[in-house]
Amino acid sequence: MKREGNLLLIVDAQNDFCHPQGTLYVPGADRDMYRLARFIEKKGNKIDEVILTQDHHHVLDIAHPGFWRNQRGETPDPFTTISLEMVEREEWLPIFQIEKVKNYLTELKEQDVFPHVIWPEHCLIGSWGAAVYDEVFQAVRQWTYFGKYYQLIPKGQNPLTEHFGALRANIPIASDVSTCLNAELASRLKRASRVLVAGEAKSHCVASTVKQILDIKGFKSELILLTDCMSAVPGFEEQGKEIFLQASSYGAKLMPSSEVL
Repeated sequence: MKREGNLLLIVDAQNDFCHPQGTLYVPGADRDMYRLARFIEKKGNKIDEVILTQDHHHVLDIAHPGFWRNQRGETPDPFTTISLEMVEREEWLPIFQIEKVKNYLTELKEQDVFPHVIWPEHCLIGSWGAAVYDEVFQAVRQWTYFGKYYQLIPKGQNPLTEHFGALRANIPIASDVSTCLNAELASRLKRASRVLVAGEAKSHCVASTVKQILDIKGFKSELILLTDCMSAVPGFEEQGKEIFLQASSYGAKLMPSSEVL
Protein backbone atom coordinates (compact mmCIF):
# COMPACT_ATOMS: atom_id res chain seq x y z
CA MET A 1 0.00 0.00 0.00
CA LYS A 2 1.36 3.40 -0.97
CA ARG A 3 1.70 5.70 2.07
CA GLU A 4 0.37 9.24 1.81
CA GLY A 5 2.08 11.60 4.22
CA ASN A 6 1.28 12.91 7.69
CA LEU A 7 -2.28 12.80 9.04
CA LEU A 8 -3.20 14.77 12.17
CA LEU A 9 -6.19 13.29 14.02
CA ILE A 10 -7.64 15.73 16.56
CA VAL A 11 -10.04 14.07 18.98
CA ASP A 12 -12.88 16.15 20.45
CA ALA A 13 -11.11 19.51 20.70
CA GLN A 14 -14.41 21.10 21.75
CA ASN A 15 -15.42 23.92 24.07
CA ASP A 16 -17.09 21.72 26.66
CA PHE A 17 -13.82 19.83 27.16
CA CYS A 18 -11.25 22.52 26.45
CA HIS A 19 -12.68 25.85 27.62
CA PRO A 20 -12.64 26.60 31.37
CA GLN A 21 -16.36 27.43 31.12
CA GLY A 22 -17.16 24.13 29.42
CA THR A 23 -19.51 21.76 31.23
CA LEU A 24 -16.95 18.93 31.21
CA TYR A 25 -13.76 20.99 31.21
CA VAL A 26 -10.63 18.86 31.50
CA PRO A 27 -8.10 20.80 33.62
CA GLY A 28 -5.14 21.70 31.43
CA ALA A 29 -7.01 21.17 28.15
CA ASP A 30 -6.87 24.86 27.23
CA ARG A 31 -3.08 24.76 27.52
CA ASP A 32 -3.03 21.49 25.56
CA MET A 33 -4.95 23.20 22.77
CA TYR A 34 -2.64 26.22 22.86
CA ARG A 35 0.30 23.88 22.23
CA LEU A 36 -1.64 22.01 19.54
CA ALA A 37 -2.48 25.27 17.75
CA ARG A 38 1.18 26.36 17.85
CA PHE A 39 2.20 22.95 16.48
CA ILE A 40 -0.20 23.31 13.55
CA GLU A 41 1.02 26.85 12.87
CA LYS A 42 4.72 25.90 12.97
CA LYS A 43 4.57 22.51 11.27
CA GLY A 44 1.56 22.99 9.02
CA ASN A 45 3.58 22.68 5.83
CA LYS A 46 4.48 19.13 6.91
CA ILE A 47 0.88 18.13 7.75
CA ASP A 48 -0.90 16.63 4.75
CA GLU A 49 -4.32 15.92 6.26
CA VAL A 50 -6.30 17.10 9.29
CA ILE A 51 -9.32 15.21 10.64
CA LEU A 52 -11.24 16.42 13.69
CA THR A 53 -13.83 14.42 15.59
CA GLN A 54 -16.76 16.12 17.34
CA ASP A 55 -18.76 14.64 20.19
CA HIS A 56 -22.46 15.39 19.61
CA HIS A 57 -25.07 14.40 22.20
CA HIS A 58 -28.78 14.65 22.77
CA VAL A 59 -29.94 16.02 26.13
CA LEU A 60 -31.45 12.63 26.99
CA ASP A 61 -28.36 10.50 26.52
CA ILE A 62 -27.48 7.27 28.31
CA ALA A 63 -24.54 9.06 29.94
CA HIS A 64 -26.44 12.21 31.00
CA PRO A 65 -28.27 12.62 34.35
CA GLY A 66 -31.73 13.30 32.86
CA PHE A 67 -31.82 9.82 31.31
CA TRP A 68 -31.94 8.18 34.77
CA ARG A 69 -34.11 8.14 37.92
CA ASN A 70 -33.90 6.42 41.29
CA GLN A 71 -36.93 5.28 43.30
CA ARG A 72 -37.26 8.79 44.76
CA GLY A 73 -37.41 10.31 41.28
CA GLU A 74 -33.95 11.85 41.61
CA THR A 75 -31.37 12.03 38.84
CA PRO A 76 -27.79 10.84 39.44
CA ASP A 77 -25.03 13.30 40.14
CA PRO A 78 -22.38 13.70 37.46
CA PHE A 79 -19.54 11.17 37.76
CA THR A 80 -21.87 8.54 39.26
CA THR A 81 -21.05 5.04 38.02
CA ILE A 82 -24.08 2.91 37.09
CA SER A 83 -23.67 -0.83 36.68
CA LEU A 84 -25.91 -3.56 35.28
CA GLU A 85 -26.42 -4.85 38.84
CA MET A 86 -27.66 -1.46 40.01
CA VAL A 87 -30.25 -1.40 37.24
CA GLU A 88 -31.35 -4.94 38.04
CA ARG A 89 -31.78 -3.91 41.70
CA GLU A 90 -33.69 -0.84 40.43
CA GLU A 91 -31.34 1.53 42.23
CA TRP A 92 -31.17 3.46 38.96
CA LEU A 93 -33.53 3.03 36.03
CA PRO A 94 -33.59 4.65 32.59
CA ILE A 95 -36.73 6.63 31.81
CA PHE A 96 -37.26 4.50 28.68
CA GLN A 97 -35.66 1.71 26.60
CA ILE A 98 -34.85 -0.38 29.70
CA GLU A 99 -34.17 -3.63 27.83
CA LYS A 100 -31.83 -1.95 25.38
CA VAL A 101 -30.05 -0.24 28.26
CA LYS A 102 -29.64 -3.58 30.05
CA ASN A 103 -28.21 -5.11 26.88
CA TYR A 104 -25.80 -2.20 26.58
CA LEU A 105 -24.61 -2.52 30.18
CA THR A 106 -24.26 -6.29 29.78
CA GLU A 107 -22.02 -5.91 26.73
CA LEU A 108 -20.07 -3.10 28.39
CA LYS A 109 -19.41 -5.32 31.40
CA GLU A 110 -18.21 -8.14 29.15
CA GLN A 111 -15.94 -5.72 27.30
CA ASP A 112 -14.39 -4.68 30.64
CA VAL A 113 -12.65 -1.54 29.36
CA PHE A 114 -14.69 1.45 30.53
CA PRO A 115 -17.32 1.57 33.30
CA HIS A 116 -20.58 3.40 32.60
CA VAL A 117 -20.16 6.88 34.06
CA ILE A 118 -22.74 9.67 34.13
CA TRP A 119 -21.30 12.94 32.82
CA PRO A 120 -22.57 16.50 33.02
CA GLU A 121 -24.63 17.34 29.93
CA HIS A 122 -21.98 18.11 27.34
CA CYS A 123 -21.47 18.71 23.63
CA LEU A 124 -25.21 19.08 23.06
CA ILE A 125 -26.06 19.06 19.38
CA GLY A 126 -26.01 22.64 18.08
CA SER A 127 -24.58 24.15 21.26
CA TRP A 128 -21.53 26.35 21.90
CA GLY A 129 -20.08 23.49 23.91
CA ALA A 130 -20.04 21.22 20.86
CA ALA A 131 -18.09 23.70 18.73
CA VAL A 132 -14.39 23.24 18.02
CA TYR A 133 -12.21 25.21 20.45
CA ASP A 134 -11.55 28.46 18.62
CA GLU A 135 -7.76 28.57 18.97
CA VAL A 136 -7.47 25.15 17.35
CA PHE A 137 -10.05 25.97 14.70
CA GLN A 138 -8.23 29.15 13.68
CA ALA A 139 -4.95 27.24 13.38
CA VAL A 140 -6.63 24.60 11.20
CA ARG A 141 -8.31 27.35 9.17
CA GLN A 142 -4.94 28.95 8.51
CA TRP A 143 -3.50 25.54 7.58
CA THR A 144 -6.04 25.22 4.76
CA TYR A 145 -4.24 28.00 2.87
CA PHE A 146 -1.58 25.44 2.02
CA GLY A 147 -4.28 24.21 -0.39
CA LYS A 148 -5.74 21.64 2.00
CA TYR A 149 -9.19 20.66 3.32
CA TYR A 150 -9.95 19.48 6.84
CA GLN A 151 -12.73 17.06 7.72
CA LEU A 152 -15.06 16.99 10.72
CA ILE A 153 -16.39 13.60 11.84
CA PRO A 154 -19.36 13.73 14.25
CA LYS A 155 -19.90 10.97 16.78
CA GLY A 156 -22.11 10.25 19.76
CA GLN A 157 -25.54 11.13 18.35
CA ASN A 158 -27.08 7.78 19.24
CA PRO A 159 -28.35 8.24 22.82
CA LEU A 160 -28.20 4.53 23.69
CA THR A 161 -24.45 3.98 23.49
CA GLU A 162 -21.33 5.88 24.46
CA HIS A 163 -19.05 6.79 21.56
CA PHE A 164 -15.61 7.59 22.92
CA GLY A 165 -13.40 6.50 20.04
CA ALA A 166 -13.13 8.07 16.60
CA LEU A 167 -13.79 4.83 14.72
CA ARG A 168 -16.86 3.34 16.42
CA ALA A 169 -19.12 3.50 19.46
CA ASN A 170 -18.12 1.65 22.63
CA ILE A 171 -20.93 -0.83 21.93
CA PRO A 172 -21.98 -0.58 18.26
CA ILE A 173 -25.68 -0.86 17.45
CA ALA A 174 -26.19 -2.92 14.31
CA SER A 175 -29.23 -0.95 13.18
CA ASP A 176 -27.35 2.37 13.34
CA VAL A 177 -24.42 2.57 10.93
CA SER A 178 -23.11 5.74 12.64
CA THR A 179 -22.16 3.62 15.68
CA CYS A 180 -20.36 0.94 13.68
CA LEU A 181 -16.82 0.90 12.33
CA ASN A 182 -16.07 3.94 10.19
CA ALA A 183 -14.41 2.01 7.40
CA GLU A 184 -13.53 5.12 5.40
CA LEU A 185 -11.67 6.66 8.35
CA ALA A 186 -9.91 3.36 9.03
CA SER A 187 -8.76 3.23 5.41
CA ARG A 188 -7.45 6.80 5.53
CA LEU A 189 -5.48 6.07 8.71
CA LYS A 190 -3.99 2.97 7.08
CA ARG A 191 -2.91 4.96 4.01
CA ALA A 192 -1.04 7.61 5.99
CA SER A 193 2.69 7.30 6.43
CA ARG A 194 2.36 8.78 9.90
CA VAL A 195 -0.69 9.31 12.14
CA LEU A 196 -0.42 12.01 14.81
CA VAL A 197 -3.03 11.95 17.59
CA ALA A 198 -4.01 14.79 19.93
CA GLY A 199 -7.18 15.85 21.78
CA GLU A 200 -9.31 15.31 24.84
CA ALA A 201 -9.67 13.55 27.07
CA LYS A 202 -6.59 11.35 27.25
CA SER A 203 -8.33 9.00 29.70
CA HIS A 204 -11.40 8.41 27.56
CA CYS A 205 -11.86 9.49 23.95
CA VAL A 206 -8.16 9.65 23.08
CA ALA A 207 -7.39 6.33 24.78
CA SER A 208 -10.34 4.67 23.07
CA THR A 209 -9.33 6.12 19.71
CA VAL A 210 -5.77 4.80 20.13
CA LYS A 211 -7.11 1.33 20.97
CA GLN A 212 -9.38 1.37 17.94
CA ILE A 213 -6.52 2.44 15.68
CA LEU A 214 -4.38 -0.43 16.94
CA ASP A 215 -7.28 -2.79 16.21
CA ILE A 216 -7.47 -1.75 12.53
CA LYS A 217 -6.58 -4.81 10.48
CA GLY A 218 -3.42 -4.15 8.54
CA PHE A 219 -2.59 -0.84 10.24
CA LYS A 220 1.15 -0.34 9.84
CA SER A 221 1.50 3.44 9.80
CA GLU A 222 3.82 5.16 12.23
CA LEU A 223 1.75 6.27 15.22
CA ILE A 224 2.73 9.33 17.27
CA LEU A 225 0.80 10.52 20.33
CA LEU A 226 1.33 14.21 21.14
CA THR A 227 1.67 13.87 24.90
CA ASP A 228 1.52 17.61 25.66
CA CYS A 229 -1.70 18.01 23.66
CA MET A 230 -3.95 15.79 25.80
CA SER A 231 -4.99 15.54 29.48
CA ALA A 232 -6.97 13.09 31.58
CA VAL A 233 -10.29 13.67 33.34
CA PRO A 234 -9.44 14.19 37.04
CA GLY A 235 -9.87 10.95 38.98
CA PHE A 236 -9.46 8.86 35.84
CA GLU A 237 -5.73 9.35 35.31
CA GLU A 238 -5.03 5.61 35.43
CA GLN A 239 -7.82 4.76 33.01
CA GLY A 240 -6.50 3.92 29.59
CA LYS A 241 -3.00 3.32 30.95
CA GLU A 242 -2.97 -0.21 29.54
CA ILE A 243 -3.99 1.13 26.15
CA PHE A 244 -1.03 3.50 26.03
CA LEU A 245 1.28 0.69 27.15
CA GLN A 246 -0.11 -1.43 24.33
CA ALA A 247 0.53 1.45 21.93
CA SER A 248 4.14 1.64 23.10
CA SER A 249 4.51 -2.10 22.55
CA TYR A 250 3.16 -1.65 19.03
CA GLY A 251 5.92 0.88 18.45
CA ALA A 252 3.96 4.10 18.87
CA LYS A 253 5.98 7.14 19.89
CA LEU A 254 4.75 9.18 22.84
CA MET A 255 6.31 12.60 22.29
CA PRO A 256 5.74 16.30 23.07
CA SER A 257 4.63 18.27 20.03
CA SER A 258 7.84 20.34 20.05
CA GLU A 259 9.83 17.23 19.09
CA VAL A 260 7.56 16.00 16.28
CA LEU A 261 8.12 16.59 12.54
